[in-house]
Amino acid sequence: MTKNKKKLLVFIPSIEDGGVEKNLFIILNYLSDKIEHINLITYNDKCKKKFKKNIKISNPYFNIFNFYSRYPKYFFCLITLIKTLVMDRNNLILTFQANIFVIIISKLLFLPVLSRSNSSPSGWSNNPFKQKIFSFFFKKADEIIVNSNDFKKEMDYRYSINTKCILNPFKFNEITKLSNVKMKSIFSKNVLKLISVGRLTDQKDFITLCAAIKNIKIKKVELIIIGKGLKKNEIEYYIKKNDLTDKIKLLGYQANPFKFIKKADIFILTSKFEGSPNVLVEAQFLKKYVISTNCPTGPKEILGNGKFGSLVKTGNYKKIAKIIDNFSFNRSVIKKINLGFKNSSKYNYKLNCNEYYFLISKYL
Repeated sequence: MTKNKKKLLVFIPSIEDGGVEKNLFIILNYLSDKIEHINLITYNDKCKKKFKKNIKISNPYFNIFNFYSRYPKYFFCLITLIKTLVMDRNNLILTFQANIFVIIISKLLFLPVLSRSNSSPSGWSNNPFKQKIFSFFFKKADEIIVNSNDFKKEMDYRYSINTKCILNPFKFNEITKLSNVKMKSIFSKNVLKLISVGRLTDQKDFITLCAAIKNIKIKKVELIIIGKGLKKNEIEYYIKKNDLTDKIKLLGYQANPFKFIKKADIFILTSKFEGSPNVLVEAQFLKKYVISTNCPTGPKEILGNGKFGSLVKTGNYKKIAKIIDNFSFNRSVIKKINLGFKNSSKYNYKLNCNEYYFLISKYL
């Protein structure tokens, strides 16, 4: 570990159960071996055990309320951020959330700030006034970090900036270990086994996935959906209304989704937008055939424009149903699975975490 002139202050008010958080744990724990002082500002410390002990966790004084929405967490953590920076200006800020507000605060205090964007701007507000605000303040950040090349192209074009692309890091050894945990089979015998993992939100568009299952012709098929979120009741209602309870099961959030993915034949993603979906890389590594919407951004890049799986237009449940109906483990499918597995190696843990360290060390 080297001594640094500045401390690294990381801002992520809402730590949940998604891919962003997986990246956060991996990146910060890696950096903590190289950077002497790391301070994380987040609303609560429920994930404290996932960070190495030398990472300081700072919570707002008013973190007694269990807010479901992110916005109150943003507000209280922004106050904590201001207090921290006023008391000690010797900080470099790396923000994972509420990026525009953090950039404003950092620039008002003449401090360097690196902003990591997690999802395609296609899913943000299309209000022209807001877009101009985004463009103005993104240009004020010292670096904007994105996690896929398609994401970079979209951000650079839309906001006339030059972002830095660093691919998401994965600890594949841990994924292998977790995937081998023994469990009872969740699928019936002699069925085509489908799985999808993600938050039950509008962004992930599980209704399209359920509609695909409704429209398939083959009878022996089962879909497992892993995740939690606000759309759970809506998805359950759709399943019951369309008599799909024998074909679709909601398992809720699972701390170890890999043991479930390993049991499946096909992994399906039906998102409306992404940044770079971790689950596709994880499914590739576990040698599953992947069907994904060609949403902005990430799936096209991860699936090699269809060389490593199947890409369909967002919302096209009929095409997904057709692919499932015609699926078999033929030579073409096996080739795509193997190419996808080889492609996952570029998301190597050390390679991409080093990219973060080299970038951050320029400003410390």
